Amino acid sequence: MKRTISFMTGKGSVNHNSRKFHAKNTDPERTYLNVEYCNESIKDVYHELFDEALARYNEKQTRNDRRIDDYYEKIRSGKQEKPFHEIILQIGDRDTMGAETEEGRLAAKILDEYMQDFQRRNPTLRVFSAHLHMDEATPHLHIDFVPYITGSKRGLDTRVSLKQALTALGFKGGTRRETELNQWVSAEKQQLAAIMLEHGIEWEQKGTHEKHLSLLDFEKQERAKEVAALEAQKAELEEHNATMQEVNEKWLDQLENIEKEIFSAQENREEADKQAEQAKKKASQYEKKLMEIAPIVKDMERFAEKYSADPEEVLPEAGMLETGKSYREKKAKPLIKKIVTVLRSVYRAYLDLSRRFSDMQRSYERAWSKVNSLTARVEDLWDENRALKERVGDFNRVERALGSDMIEDLIQRDKMMEQAEKDQKRAKRRKIDRGAR
Repeated sequence: MKRTISFMTGKGSVNHNSRKFHAKNTDPERTYLNVEYCNESIKDVYHELFDEALARYNEKQTRNDRRIDDYYEKIRSGKQEKPFHEIILQIGDRDTMGAETEEGRLAAKILDEYMQDFQRRNPTLRVFSAHLHMDEATPHLHIDFVPYITGSKRGLDTRVSLKQALTALGFKGGTRRETELNQWVSAEKQQLAAIMLEHGIEWEQKGTHEKHLSLLDFEKQERAKEVAALEAQKAELEEHNATMQEVNEKWLDQLENIEKEIFSAQENREEADKQAEQAKKKASQYEKKLMEIAPIVKDMERFAEKYSADPEEVLPEAGMLETGKSYREKKAKPLIKKIVTVLRSVYRAYLDLSRRFSDMQRSYERAWSKVNSLTARVEDLWDENRALKERVGDFNRVERALGSDMIEDLIQRDKMMEQAEKDQKRAKRRKIDRGAR
């Protein structure tokens, strides 16, 4: 016996799958035959998978607008990834495997065996809702799952990604037709076909023109293929958009760091300007005072120098009317000593004040030198900022001119060339090392 396999992707209606409401194509009297494998809240699953990673991500953010309050809502309202994916599997059609026939019950048994091993075989696809329906024309299986990866280098370290989740399972995309999703679908069909064969059913792989199908079933099948191709294309575009966002975030982070450096340099410059202005004012005040007292101090200096010699050499001897010794010892000598002491004290004060003024002048010059250095640094940072903005603009122009697909191809090609060069150099070094030994 040969039967076809139908493997489709659906929009996913958990309420419909769990029969919270009935569509026109269901028979409520046979709903009790349905099998519910699991039916968890998707929000609870998101908390289970991503809460710890979300906390780690938010701790690293310095800007509030980059923090994520609710990861499920971010994915649901975004355009890069779907919150979850659904696949629908069916063996044969209503004519060959009707739900109320013995063949239909065999199909249900095969789908049940397939479901039992699905989560173990696909650990990066977290199943939260799965139902086997027997109350429609043909038995079929709905599986809803959240694809995720761990160890991500951008965004959350554990995050939603269909492409990366399938890559982690060993499916690496090649051509546009051989995407990760297409390869995984093919592998899952093989799994189902193996179980079918154990029950005596061979997988009938037909081309696009299957004569036994009704026109409606044929159109449904064609639409399903188109949807699968569009889903694969969408996954590629979502991953490309994620990569471009990562590049943009990298540029934005660099620009933000430059802005911080510029702001810090401006603050340092303003502080240096303030200090220089204060030093300038103090220097002016001291300079003004020095200018006022300089003539007086100079006179005192000359006076002190003149009378700094021994009083015995300066004072004349007493005249005839008074005893010279008495006059000299009791009056003149003590007076001159006092005068000389005062003048020497004033002179020392002048020298100290002059030294302080010189030190202040040097500090003033150092402050202005710092101001000039900071000014040059700020100008350099502004030049770098303008250059980076021009680079970002050039990149955007190139992307618009060549198209995002070509840019991605060029980037991947360049990465492959770099890796090939690294491998060649590594192989050459190993060959040299073996020769040396």
